[in-house]
Amino acid sequence: MKSDSSAQATHSDAVKFDLWRRIYTRVGAYWKVVAIAVALVSVSAATQPTLAVIMKPLLDEGFSGAKPSYMWSIPLAVIGLMLLRGITTFASSYLLSWVAQNVLLGLRKEMFDRLLGLSDEEFKRSDSGRLLNRFTIDAGTVAGRATDVITVVVRETLVVLALLVVLLYMSWQLTLIVIVMLPISTVIARIFIRRLRLINRETIGMNAELTRVVREGIEGQRVVKLFDGYKRESKRFDYVNGRLRRFAMRAASADAAMSPLSQFSIALSVAAVIAVALYQANHGNLTVGSFAAFMAALGQIFDPVKRLTNIASSMQRMLISAESVFTLIDQKPEDDTGTRTFDKPVAGRIELRNITHRFPNAVTDTLASVSLVVEPGETVALVGRSGSGKTTLVNMIPRFVTPNTGDVLIDGVEVRDLTLRSLRHQLSLVSQDVVLFEGTIGENVGYGALSEASNELIHDALAAANLLEFVQGLPQGIDTHVGENANQLSGGQRQRLAIARALIKNAPILILDEATSALDSESERQVQDSLERLMKGRTTLVIAHRLSTVQKADRIVVLDAGRIVEQGGHQELLDLNGLYASLYRMQFRED
Repeated sequence: MKSDSSAQATHSDAVKFDLWRRIYTRVGAYWKVVAIAVALVSVSAATQPTLAVIMKPLLDEGFSGAKPSYMWSIPLAVIGLMLLRGITTFASSYLLSWVAQNVLLGLRKEMFDRLLGLSDEEFKRSDSGRLLNRFTIDAGTVAGRATDVITVVVRETLVVLALLVVLLYMSWQLTLIVIVMLPISTVIARIFIRRLRLINRETIGMNAELTRVVREGIEGQRVVKLFDGYKRESKRFDYVNGRLRRFAMRAASADAAMSPLSQFSIALSVAAVIAVALYQANHGNLTVGSFAAFMAALGQIFDPVKRLTNIASSMQRMLISAESVFTLIDQKPEDDTGTRTFDKPVAGRIELRNITHRFPNAVTDTLASVSLVVEPGETVALVGRSGSGKTTLVNMIPRFVTPNTGDVLIDGVEVRDLTLRSLRHQLSLVSQDVVLFEGTIGENVGYGALSEASNELIHDALAAANLLEFVQGLPQGIDTHVGENANQLSGGQRQRLAIARALIKNAPILILDEATSALDSESERQVQDSLERLMKGRTTLVIAHRLSTVQKADRIVVLDAGRIVEQGGHQELLDLNGLYASLYRMQFRED
């Protein structure tokens, strides 16, 4: 049992060391600026004990009139020291803030690049609230605290050491009392550090939950209003908000308790110092000036010691946040080990051989020994009940999902042998859930690799998608901003905009995933006309719930419980009087 706890402690220390190393490797990239800032901090720290040293000649010689020049030289010295401290403090703070913001810039860039490189399955497992929290809170905490630690540790350590030198110079006996008593406050601080670490970890997790609850409230505000979900959402928010308050109060109580306990130990040392100083003064071993200088230095040493003690809690917050940030950065990116690319235009032949797939922790296979060949230019519709494996099967073509066993080939080339960029360059997707980005209509049609598309090409794509007339009627035409999530466009207009984007890409393989299922009859007819233009001459896989949209397909493949149970033309399957006919009659009755 003891060896297990020892091993855990060793592992925890190794993790902490690695976090420190990774944080300050990034800070060290700006070592020249940090070095200048540290030099300025050192100058600022050096001015503090000097003020205490001035007290001895001021009281012993200045007030007695022995040195009349002190009337002007000491006030000028005080002004000069404070001016120097102000300049060096400002300059060092500015430089370290510059370093912090550049570290933050780099961290967020690493995080976002890794985020975009995650696999589709990883996105489904991730908590979007926690992901957003890592960008907005955790990364800022790491960068800000990293430079704060440098400032506090360098400045306050130098101040404490310099003041200790002054104390030793004034009276080594009194200084011994201080040296013995000061470690007590450090021991007290360590007792609270572990508790603060646990509280900070729980706070980060609950902050992510708060982000998720608020985001769901924003995105689902219509559902909340229509289904009277105010009480439920308010209860969820109150729970998270209350937990955050409790964590904050627990952290505050730990911080608040640490200070008075440390101060009490310091008060004991001060009391002992005064008693010994009075004894020395009565025996002529200590002058008033020396005692005043000693007490001035002792009075100044408490604040830097306190700040050095408190920096421990900041370090814990930094390490917890760093753990969260590097967890994202260290996530395994999407597997892209393929080396082949297509060196000639793709015909578009798709072959799926004995595909089997089961999601993690699932009891049954999503797909079981599925084989299918789609010839170039053929339109194949995949139909079946919900959960029959249609979407999973199609998602294997762009490698959003990887089969447990079996092969997926395009023009005879296994997709795992292809680079992801080469593979996905051959594919276009139009789905029910259209994703449009903040920007103009033209930017959304010519998105990504198509950003250099001419206005003429964009207009042609919009015309083929039956959307040009609408766009030309807008005040700014294709330069009109679509708004966040294209909320200024109707469902049919968003679908046709996605079709225009697929048209301009001109990929030989097209995937249509429930592309018209959420539309009314009029919008569906317009979108269907656009889709027929898009499908012409391309290998097309259509996932459809509404069977009326797939009657013109060259072949209809019916899946049930992860297996192909029927395939053929529309009338052929109706005559077969199997599952397809049953589904068709059911929808016909509903219609």
